[in-house]
Amino acid sequence: MHLKLANVGQIVEADLRFGDLTVFVGPQATGKSIALQFLKLMVDAGHVQDELSRYGLDWSGRVPEFFDIYFGEGMRSLWDDEQSAVTWNSKAIDVPKLVGRRQRNKDESLFFIPAQRVLTLRDGWPRPFTDYSPGDPFAVREYSERLRTLVEKEFGANENLFPQDRRLKKEFRDMLERSVFAKFRLQVDKSRVQKRLVLETSGGSLPYMVWSAGQREFVPLLLGLYWLMPPTKVSRRGDIEWVVLEELEMGLHPRAISVLLLMVLELVARGYRVCLSTHSPQILEAVWALRHLKANGASPSSLLALFGAPSTHPLQKLAESVMTKTFRVHYFDPVTGRTKDISNLDPDAEESGDGGWGGLTEFSGRANAAVARAVANSGREAER
Repeated sequence: MHLKLANVGQIVEADLRFGDLTVFVGPQATGKSIALQFLKLMVDAGHVQDELSRYGLDWSGRVPEFFDIYFGEGMRSLWDDEQSAVTWNSKAIDVPKLVGRRQRNKDESLFFIPAQRVLTLRDGWPRPFTDYSPGDPFAVREYSERLRTLVEKEFGANENLFPQDRRLKKEFRDMLERSVFAKFRLQVDKSRVQKRLVLETSGGSLPYMVWSAGQREFVPLLLGLYWLMPPTKVSRRGDIEWVVLEELEMGLHPRAISVLLLMVLELVARGYRVCLSTHSPQILEAVWALRHLKANGASPSSLLALFGAPSTHPLQKLAESVMTKTFRVHYFDPVTGRTKDISNLDPDAEESGDGGWGGLTEFSGRANAAVARAVANSGREAER
């Protein structure tokens, strides 16, 4: 799969090839989210148009109006009819024609978990699509509606949403309990007129606004993962083939990030093609380690040890599957506006996109250099 963008917003040129797991890195406002939303549009144009029309949004077949309701208010400036171009799997895409003509295929193939997912819960309950303004990004509105449908139709009243043995492996539940939930249970509370999600303890219920920042960030993400892991023998949800997950690390301790990464690999093992955007060096360190473990024929137990996970039979099978997958990393350069494939993640590469892993290891490199200089100078002063 191959997506190319030219002169789209701040992106001068993006040349993006996808593996089973693909990671986008780069500073803020370099076009990572724009590229991922274009991926959604290439895969799901008919579905997007159908959803927008179903909720009464009209773009009159024009690109500027469509971009304002798809990417968000003010984003019409992304597109220039004279210079902007999109290519999908070596085929040039006529974006005005794509937007102006209703597409036939209305099935959804890509599930998008946006970075702004914390906005999907109001007073501890998922907001419906229509609760947002017309200028809010489509990805946020659709994700929020998916969560609302999930908790209202697939979970019963007073049922534990966490721990939830029908959705997650026991190993994941145990690791999440230690790193995110402690002794709390996530439940649907119907004691008031308005249903809400609460954290239950032996001392009573804790409403959404007193949760930790990490718990408020994590719960909407957890519900999205539940949606992708149906409680049946079917490994995937419907026709979904792609999963986009923006900035999974937000608000989370490194131990929780490790568990989430292992759950992302569960999605990959189930056959989803997963794309991440990140500002976390921990995620790239994990991808670097995965590539080397695979290249050196390491055992599944070695992969599990990387994430601090137990070497149980279910996780061994997961690790065996992951060892057969492909991994790619793309760097969005803020200076040139171009992307670079840095999938090798070579720490000795001279160019910052490679050696600095998209800038994520620059500070640690400078810190190491500063300490090394200080130690060397101290040694010289002592010799005098």
